[in-house]
Parts: sequence; structure tokens; C-alpha cells
Amino acid sequence: MRTKKKVSLTIDEEIYAEIDKASKTLNLAKSQLAQEAFSLWLKNRTEALMAKGYKEMAGEDNAFAAVTFDAQREILK
Repeated sequence: MRTKKKVSLTIDEEIYAEIDKASKTLNLAKSQLAQEAFSLWLKNRTEALMAKGYKEMAGEDNAFAAVTFDAQREILK
């Protein structure tokens, strides 16, 4: 069973030239460079989304803490 998929991309000539140069310099297939680039992009995107979610949750947690703190203050009066 084949575990890889073939992809066709259209990119700028300048980027292609840099990819070709890196492929030769690093002795890696262009497809391997592309796979590493996509993997890195997906990892960075996931981390950015997680960081955004954590920041949003922190804001919600602060708002909830303020409400409960006010409620406790009212009870202890």
C-alpha cells in the first residue's frame, strides 16, 4: 500500500531556484524539502492557534475570577 500522495504545485521561479539550490546543497530531494517545510508550517500554525486559545482562556479565567471575588466580597460583608 502506498502511503504517500503526489502533489503538483505552482510557485514563483525565484522560490523554485532557491529550493533547487537547497536540494543540491543538502543532497535532499525537493519532495523531502517540501515535506519538511509543510510539516514545519503545520507545527507553527498549531502552536500559534494553541497560544491564541490559551490567551483567550486566560482572559476568560480572569473575568471569572473577578466575578467570584466580587461575589465572595459581598458574602463576607
